[in-house]
Amino acid sequence: MGTCDTCGNDYWMAFEVKTVSGDVHTFDSFECAITKLAPVCEHCKCRILGHGVEVEGRFFCCAHCAHSGDADLGSQIKDAVGAHPG
Repeated sequence: MGTCDTCGNDYWMAFEVKTVSGDVHTFDSFECAITKLAPVCEHCKCRILGHGVEVEGRFFCCAHCAHSGDADLGSQIKDAVGAHPG
């Protein structure tokens, strides 16, 4: 059994996640792992579950939020989402 680092639930199907810094966390669900480990978008405050956008060490969930968050950062983002491929 493992005790979840986020909610404290003692669960027989708990799993461990090892980060690149070497920290090891125990979770009882992906929801708890996301709550503990996923970065938060600086603009809209949602959890970043996909690749997201990182500009100068700042994290955003998408290019739209990076553009909205700071005009200077937005100019550094190359975003082809919604662009016609041809």
